[in-house]
Amino acid sequence: MAVSAGILPFRRTPDLEVLIAHPGGPLWARRDEGAWTVIKGELEPGEHPLAAAVREFTEETGWELPAGSYLDLGFVEQKSGKVVAAWAVEADFDPDTLRPGTFTMVWPPRSGRVQEFPEIDRVAWFDLDAAAAKLNPAQRAFLDRLHQGLADPKTARWDTVVP
Repeated sequence: MAVSAGILPFRRTPDLEVLIAHPGGPLWARRDEGAWTVIKGELEPGEHPLAAAVREFTEETGWELPAGSYLDLGFVEQKSGKVVAAWAVEADFDPDTLRPGTFTMVWPPRSGRVQEFPEIDRVAWFDLDAAAAKLNPAQRAFLDRLHQGLADPKTARWDTVVP
């Protein structure tokens, strides 16, 4: 079973907004609603999920995350069977400064031509309702958990990230 870990940045402007990503590459180019994702990646063997989430966020965006408290949003299982763990952190990033990592694949299929594509082709800030429409359906649970954790921070589980 594949396991990924990710970060869900949030900000208050004054509404609560989250930063989510649209996957890059030709397979996702025409998909929108239900295709966006928490910025995430797969764990390396023996890696702690939060450490993987922080590493993947930086690799996929080019941005450094702040040290401090991260709200544990738990796990979800996507339709594909992939398990995703996520943490939320209050931070503000400018989508125009995204510097995504890349991957290669043969495209078009069976052409033998290897092309390079961005891991994520764009990120955007959305309020929780708009984000729910954009996110992979299984990941929508993270939005509810974020809202609940911020409403009652004393009962939420917070983890600390140090530089």
